[in-house]
Amino acid sequence: MTVPAHAEPLGGRLPSDDERIAANQLRTILAAHAVDRANLRILDETTSPVEVTLTPALSNLLIDLLRHVGSGHAVTLVPVGQMLSTQQAADLLNVSRPFLISLLDRQEIPCTLVGRHRRIKAEHLFAYKRARDAGRGAALSALAEMDAEHL
Repeated sequence: MTVPAHAEPLGGRLPSDDERIAANQLRTILAAHAVDRANLRILDETTSPVEVTLTPALSNLLIDLLRHVGSGHAVTLVPVGQMLSTQQAADLLNVSRPFLISLLDRQEIPCTLVGRHRRIKAEHLFAYKRARDAGRGAALSALAEMDAEHL
């Protein structure tokens, strides 16, 4: 698959049908080699074959990314060290900005002030999200156990 130099970036839109097909094909290829280190031969800018070795962690990351693109989801990559605005952080947590501000005011998520604006390190936001999701999972398991006791 070749991508024209003038192609619109994928981050701000849904993938096209061709991109979904290509993502699923590439995901299938990577998954076949993800058991150990994947050695892939690709073409570089000069169309010369180059061998690339992917570690299992990198293969899994790419497979996960390609699974989302292949399913037609818009995907944005956020480096863990990136500083996010309150709106960006709220969007990633799928909560309102005022609710996020209340979390910051209660110091449930660390933030820093840049002038008058709060900034949240993506790493801290993802740690909060993991903890929140784990708490929700535990609560759901407890509810399931209580439900099983009443049968």
